[in-house]
Amino acid sequence: MKNLFLSLAFFITVSIGFAQQLSPEEQKLIAEVEKNYASTLALLEEVVNINSGSLNKEGVKAVGDVFAREFQKIGFETEWVELPSEVNRAGHFVATRKGTKGTKGKKIFIIGHLDTVFEKDMPFTPYTVLNDSTATGQGLNDMKGGDVMAFASLKALHDLGYLEDRTITVYYNGDEESSGNEEISRRDFIARAKNHDLALAYETAQGFSTVTVARRGSSGWRLKTSGRQSHSSGVFRESVGYGAIYEAARILTEFREELAGEQYLTFNPGQIIGGSDISYDEITGAGEALGKTNIVAREALVTGDLRFLGEEQKERTRAKMQEIVDRNLNQTDAEITFKDGIPSMPPTEGNLRLAKVLNELSIDMGYGEVKPGDPGSRGAGDVSYVADYLDAIDGLGASGSGAHAPGETIKLNEYPNLIKRSTLLIYRLTR
Repeated sequence: MKNLFLSLAFFITVSIGFAQQLSPEEQKLIAEVEKNYASTLALLEEVVNINSGSLNKEGVKAVGDVFAREFQKIGFETEWVELPSEVNRAGHFVATRKGTKGTKGKKIFIIGHLDTVFEKDMPFTPYTVLNDSTATGQGLNDMKGGDVMAFASLKALHDLGYLEDRTITVYYNGDEESSGNEEISRRDFIARAKNHDLALAYETAQGFSTVTVARRGSSGWRLKTSGRQSHSSGVFRESVGYGAIYEAARILTEFREELAGEQYLTFNPGQIIGGSDISYDEITGAGEALGKTNIVAREALVTGDLRFLGEEQKERTRAKMQEIVDRNLNQTDAEITFKDGIPSMPPTEGNLRLAKVLNELSIDMGYGEVKPGDPGSRGAGDVSYVADYLDAIDGLGASGSGAHAPGETIKLNEYPNLIKRSTLLIYRLTR
């Protein structure tokens, strides 16, 4: 019993010590987050239970409508950014709050996305509490948990009057997981971001101890090979050659042997089709091949992605890939084309300064140090589109596991404290 009292006394002493690092206004914000927490979880359940796969335009818009309803309650103007029909995506949700001529603090651009990888024809996993510390559901940590967290933080700030004369834009894209046309779809997103001082992105948090100051970019490549169709008994002969499939295999093997292992660089062949005749649908990704074992393949197609940190690494890798493609086997030909996707987010000094603010806050709150995370541990994200124009950090959202897979989870035991940290971060940045 004595040890219990000593432990309790130590906990109270430590808690008071950390509380002394926070201002009275910040302590009020923490209490406000706690007061609103039940409604926060209800909102999270509501949006998770709406299927919003990137191609489900009605579902994505429905999630946007829920956020429009909620943001309007806290004094934000909301709008839906329509996309041209050829993009074949729902559009984007935007909520804005503009300060007066004497706007105080930094102008903040908050980034999220409404869509998930789970399309309507996939098995649906609703919001389900598994135990005191875990819930499961589609898009819980990637990234509806982050979307709701950003709203919960802004609601607490609004409720206590701390958003007056502040300029904040919330931009939730509707096609982060599968963009129909990045150039068109991100045009408005980038233009609005340029009117702000910094960006906070709410993709999945990797616990309390790291923050994303850099993300790798993602681009695509397509390899086409051709060979001389002939009877298989003649394969390898000078007059017949090796065929399209051997040429594709050679190129992929040399990619791996000559390029694999470089820090932050990956290149994944996600699909290969080969035979005497092939077809491929660029929209659906479906492919067909006609071939026989006694025919030397005439055609092959490989599609893949390339992930990198910085334009220099991307361009240097593409040049090396092209060099490898040009070393054709006998009686074969090959060509590779590249398609830009999401740019990379380099670890700039401005990003590191933002990370320092978060680190100091986390220590003040008693959560421990926050250090910049490894760029190689994260995929590409929307924040990278604006990283050239303003300071930014990412990974501020919900923590969990299993993103992009059945059984995706959120850590309910960490969620309220991550909301509190987010709330105080916005508060400090806007003072």
